[in-house]
Amino acid sequence: MTALDYRHVSLLWAGPEHAAEIAQLHMGLFDTPWSVESIDQLLNHPGSTAFLARLQGPPPAAGFIMGQLAADEAEILSLGVRADCQRHGVGRRLVEALVRAAKRADARRLFLEVGHSNSAAIALYKGLGFKETGRRKGYYQRSGAAPEDALTFALAL
Repeated sequence: MTALDYRHVSLLWAGPEHAAEIAQLHMGLFDTPWSVESIDQLLNHPGSTAFLARLQGPPPAAGFIMGQLAADEAEILSLGVRADCQRHGVGRRLVEALVRAAKRADARRLFLEVGHSNSAAIALYKGLGFKETGRRKGYYQRSGAAPEDALTFALAL
């Protein structure tokens, strides 16, 4: 098995035709995965923006980001990077792509929620200039565990 070259991550706009692939990735990363149908519905919404990260060679998708744009605001709805591709800048590249898309759509702020225990994601968001804006108690329901608070973040565009 050859090592992956993370200098050559390709990002592509994701549409409804990528719903099953995103759902498969989502299932491997989250306690409560989104269904193919719900992802398809989101990707068919005119305000949605999504990207897939691809590396050369199989498996094809290293990660995804899905967001929504409305008026002058945007929100990251879900971001995931395969476990074997984490900590190589894939997530950063995906967030940067959504930031660029939100700016092109004239959004002024980008919002997100993240589990308070997800220190890697929090470090990523803070490193990209997001500021913590609040906490939502018990926001994430975990199977077999207590609910987890979400921290809310915003980035001025």
